[in-house]
Amino acid sequence: MQKKLSSVVATCVVLALSACSWLPEKTDESKNVPVTKLYAEAREEMAGGHYEAAIKLWERLETNYPFGNYANQAQMEIAYAHYKSGDQAQALAAADRFIREHPTHPQVDYMYYLRGLISFNDQIGLISQLYKQDPTERDPKATRESFAAFKVLVDRYPNSKYAPDAIERMRYLTTAMAKYEVHVANYYYRRGAYLASLNRAMNAVSDYPDAPAREEALYLMIRNYDKMGMTELRNDTVRVFNANYPNSKFTRAGGNNESWWKFWSRSDK
Repeated sequence: MQKKLSSVVATCVVLALSACSWLPEKTDESKNVPVTKLYAEAREEMAGGHYEAAIKLWERLETNYPFGNYANQAQMEIAYAHYKSGDQAQALAAADRFIREHPTHPQVDYMYYLRGLISFNDQIGLISQLYKQDPTERDPKATRESFAAFKVLVDRYPNSKYAPDAIERMRYLTTAMAKYEVHVANYYYRRGAYLASLNRAMNAVSDYPDAPAREEALYLMIRNYDKMGMTELRNDTVRVFNANYPNSKFTRAGGNNESWWKFWSRSDK
């Protein structure tokens, strides 16, 4: 009986396999779509703001046609589509992938520019937000990453059509980073952490000498030196401050009531 059952099972298996061989193979219809059609469809989705649909089409194009200009363009478009859809992590990953795989591509300068834009948009509004939250809770990582990407673009491709805009954005980022340092310095000063405040103010002065926030940073250095009893360093900083900002809003009459200001202000006359 056991042998008979085994024979029946074996026969069924053979029949099943034979039936499968008669069935037509399942094919991926998208593989037969011409590259120009996939490209046109993806561009149409992009133009309509349907970025998720566009990304799928770009990925399909790259999979079906992995070599040549269309594949390279698809990679760039994927990064841009993620950027437009607000997916920062995927956008950065896609841009980095292109830069890594195509370091000599004629349009790699654009990918550095896009990388800067991705991080730049993450920190837009930093200055306006500083006074709405604890500054130590705000990570300026995106600001630094954006600046670094733009700097690579400007240094390596000074003649790129994206370089002028990158330079302008770098100026803005420098202002933002300096203001962040000063805001943190103020945060520590208000809490009596004068050494920590001094260090952040000094960072702003040394790292961002051309930023508008340098004025307030020097002013904070004076206040911290005074609080810590470092009279000589305070007076040296006062002389630098007065030479650079003789009409500073931070030291105008009525702008500050601390006795130490009156003391060292008189000592310089």
